[in-house]
Amino acid sequence: MNKKKIFNDPVYGFVTIPTEFLFDLIEHPYFQRLRRIQQLGLTGFVYPGALHTRFHHALGAMHLMSLALRTLKDKGVKISAAEGEAAMAAILLHDVGHGPLSHALETAIFQDVPHEQLSLFLMERLNKEFHGKLDLAIEMFKGTYPRPFFHQLVSSQLDMDRLDYLNRDSFYTGVEEGRPGADRLIKMLRVHDERLVLEEKAVYSVENFLVSRRLMYWQVYLHKTVTSAEQMVIRVVQRARDLARQGVEVPANSCLGYFLGRAVSLDEFEKNEKILSHFVELDDYDIWSAIKAWAGHADIVLSYLAKSILHRNLLKIVLAPEPFDDEFRLGIQELIAEKFGLPMDEAALLMIPGRLSNSAYNAESQEPIEILTKKGDVVNVMEASDLPNIRALSQRVEKFYICYPKEIV
Repeated sequence: MNKKKIFNDPVYGFVTIPTEFLFDLIEHPYFQRLRRIQQLGLTGFVYPGALHTRFHHALGAMHLMSLALRTLKDKGVKISAAEGEAAMAAILLHDVGHGPLSHALETAIFQDVPHEQLSLFLMERLNKEFHGKLDLAIEMFKGTYPRPFFHQLVSSQLDMDRLDYLNRDSFYTGVEEGRPGADRLIKMLRVHDERLVLEEKAVYSVENFLVSRRLMYWQVYLHKTVTSAEQMVIRVVQRARDLARQGVEVPANSCLGYFLGRAVSLDEFEKNEKILSHFVELDDYDIWSAIKAWAGHADIVLSYLAKSILHRNLLKIVLAPEPFDDEFRLGIQELIAEKFGLPMDEAALLMIPGRLSNSAYNAESQEPIEILTKKGDVVNVMEASDLPNIRALSQRVEKFYICYPKEIV
């Protein structure tokens, strides 16, 4: 069988799967599951074209990794065939542990179980299945490989993951200003003392990348309507979870029902392999089919949230520069209780307060974006730029929000 396939990607054009092992990883059920998980969760409620999947994104990140490795090789960096394949496998599998509906359910079903850790568990399971072929990829993913630039290509402030999702998400949402200039940034990559750096002439391209990232966060990822929709999905699953654990019958298929019925921690994922087997059965379809079933549930909070999500009757969201005071929140809670005939504790479930925060660049990170100057010095990009933009983009911006049913106004 010919495993060196070419696929047509709407963002990059024709993309090649360079080795048979990478093809086998893509064909594996763990990876094929990513076809059933949307990259941007509920963002399609605002940007109708944003229906691409984690599958698209992972393949795109692998393609950018291949371009980055080719650039570095052309500049004299020694990269073996095994290292190249491992780097592409690591970026290909970096999201394999993602749960349904993007990040929306990481806190609703599990107890502090980050998707990166689940990705690692699944990579280790795949490694057993492929007789150790992922040893090197796992080292790169974890950052324990002695050539740290490989880990930086997989996970850093300027990695192939970010370059692809900004490129892809701006393409599918139609937010053209979010394009990060990935091609030029990749062409400017260098390796200095086994660390990833950029040539000095890339400073303005980095500024463009950071501006694009800030814009995409506020205009797409943290858009207030998207925030309302995602918080509603989190809350409806939390309500279903709480009812199920109180002994109330809540419709759900076996894999979703398993997690609704019990609290699962990271430690339990590690000790009990059956839990991971249940997890890899979960995808967006399980959540949507459950929400459809919950719309007819006797519980007022569960059915109201489920119907509202299905009909896109989203909670009203109000933003403010400071947290909302207790008196304001109590007033909203009382209006909800009166409108829906709920006790105050249940009325509180239809009011969702929270905080949005974002900084496009973390200058204090252990993985800063570094520039190799013409004199041979390596400096933080913030020091290399003669414009104030990057310093401004490193400032964290916070906004506070509160969501509540439109009907109470």
